[in-house]
Amino acid sequence: MRVIENNSSQIQLQIDQMKQLRAEYDAKEAKYHTFSKDPSKPIPGMTLQESVSLDALTKYLKHLEDKYAEIKQVMLKKYVPVQRKADLDEEMMVTLKRRDLAENLNKELQFRHQRLQIISNALTSWVKSDMSSSFQDFVEQIQKTKDLHGDQGIIEELLEDDPGKAKEAELLLSYIERFNELMLLGEYEKAACFAAHSPRRILQNIGTVNKFKAVGKIRGKPFPLLLFFEAIFSTSHACRRPIDAELTLEGIQCGLSEKRLDLVINWVTQERLTFSEEAGDVIYDYGEQDTYNKAKCLALAQMIYTECGLHKKALLCLCKQGQIHGAMEYIQQFKDFTSDDLMDLIKLCPHTELIQCLTREWNGKPPSLSFGLAILHLFSVDMKKVGIKLLQEISKGGKGIVEHLMINDPFCSLENWQEVANICLQNGFDKLSRDIMSILRSQAGVTEISQEDDTVNLMEHVFW
Repeated sequence: MRVIENNSSQIQLQIDQMKQLRAEYDAKEAKYHTFSKDPSKPIPGMTLQESVSLDALTKYLKHLEDKYAEIKQVMLKKYVPVQRKADLDEEMMVTLKRRDLAENLNKELQFRHQRLQIISNALTSWVKSDMSSSFQDFVEQIQKTKDLHGDQGIIEELLEDDPGKAKEAELLLSYIERFNELMLLGEYEKAACFAAHSPRRILQNIGTVNKFKAVGKIRGKPFPLLLFFEAIFSTSHACRRPIDAELTLEGIQCGLSEKRLDLVINWVTQERLTFSEEAGDVIYDYGEQDTYNKAKCLALAQMIYTECGLHKKALLCLCKQGQIHGAMEYIQQFKDFTSDDLMDLIKLCPHTELIQCLTREWNGKPPSLSFGLAILHLFSVDMKKVGIKLLQEISKGGKGIVEHLMINDPFCSLENWQEVANICLQNGFDKLSRDIMSILRSQAGVTEISQEDDTVNLMEHVFW
């Protein structure tokens, strides 16, 4: 019996525990379960007669509306929208800014008051004295004795014109901190405009460029580094101070890397940059890669080279654009080109029309380059095709054209013309070779062409 009673008590204990757990579960379910009232049931608090009475229903509706308005009013008092917090933050920033301005104004006014007080006291003392020394010497004497209010700092600032200059470094530092804050927040467009309008251009340097470079590209958004250069180049013209050469080069490279030649054209033509040889080379090389925009790049590079006084490169750009007549005018305008420079030019730009213009008279002026030396140069630098094409054009004109070229060529010696004749003979221009040799023999005063005498000049008889 004792065993059965023990078992029964254990079973009863388990039953009680299960009842307690079920009661707790039902209470929790009842707490979180949302009920939907059955519209078929009577309205609570109303009898059946009242539920079908229009007056009673209207009165009950008014009661519900008042209760809803009361709950809504309570909600407005207990809870505040998130937007209100943002408005309060903005109000706080405005208030803090006003406080800073007021503090700065207060400090400036205090400084002026102290300075005026010092000057007033010093003037009173000076008037009471014999005034044998000047007022400024009197103030300096007071400063040495340290008797004027016992404040050295104010005495030292007595003759200062602008006390605000002492805080300029602090203001610049706060400007830099604000820029760094915008960069951290990802506001790159605002940061770019902030840097462009920075005082004394403290943020327009390679350090700022490196910060934008570190950001890299962001998918779906403009390139931050390009935004920076757009901002500083757009403001440089307004300030009448172009961007320095280093930033100019970085900006052009950035614009071209993003295939924004239109921006580079605008920057260059608006004279918002500091031109340099490196900037011209970057645009020139880009034109060599982008054949579609090659003419535009050559024109931009020519503009930069001309502005920098790099006449050789500017002349090459003109020739590569096919502006041969413009190139000839350029040569006549800038008379710094030597025969070696022109030889290098035809090597880089071997146009037959260009060589013909260089080796003939231009606007009544003698040729800029010797035809015979040009032929010899072309064959010596493995440009045989260009030389042959040039010889073909000359041979079509007949002996009269050849003779005119030779007579008006004071730079090519008899030995050089003999080499030209040999080249013509070796490349199938037999008639042209014979014409050259015939012209050489027919010159007045020439009986025999000596191979030993290399000082003979074909044009010697003209000057005598």
